[in-house]
Amino acid sequence: MDIAVVDDEKVIREHIREMIENRKPDCKIACFSSGEELVAAAKPFDIIFLDIQMDGINGIEAAKKVREKSADTVFIFITGIKEYVFEALDIYAFHYLLKPVTKQKFTEVFEQALREAGMRQMRRKTQLFINTRSRGITIDADNILYIESVSRKVKIHTMQEVVEAYAALGELETQLGESFYRCHRGYLVNMAHIKEYKRDCITLAGGDTVYLTKKKYGEFVNAYMWYLQNGGAFRV
Repeated sequence: MDIAVVDDEKVIREHIREMIENRKPDCKIACFSSGEELVAAAKPFDIIFLDIQMDGINGIEAAKKVREKSADTVFIFITGIKEYVFEALDIYAFHYLLKPVTKQKFTEVFEQALREAGMRQMRRKTQLFINTRSRGITIDADNILYIESVSRKVKIHTMQEVVEAYAALGELETQLGESFYRCHRGYLVNMAHIKEYKRDCITLAGGDTVYLTKKKYGEFVNAYMWYLQNGGAFRV
């Protein structure tokens, strides 16, 4: 498990690091004193403890930039002002800690975050094996933005390419599970990559827009809110 601690106060960084090491000594921990340092880090993290109020890029802006590269990171915001938490929830914060951080509250939140990060790691292992006309290809589910049905084919839009294959959208929907939503008879979207939505369309990371059936709008909002409120986790 890779964990980052980001706070411009050294004493708080060391306090959080020490509590992580006491509870989970096998974790790899990286500490940063600013949002800029976190954004510049080359590697993704499973869990990030992130101070909201920092000079330069604040915690919320830093988290938005990290989220663009890593949809599954579990964010735990640290703040001395509770009102900031509501803004943090807009970028899918998993939880928050109020300063001063007590050992009891830290342990409670950290245990939940470890379970959630573990579940997200398991979901990342979901893969599709697709036979195209010229090759067989394995695609990680978390790499898929959306899938489009065209006649008897599907176009699988990933973060790197578009893969065309003969397959039924319904079969792929079953294989991929509840983190994907059938927003239209011709589209299946990965909710981890939704950037925004309106009553008749959904915009994915990267800018592509797909149709949202108007009669499904209410159902979609309920499913997406559940997804966000549970940190991307669905009931099993």
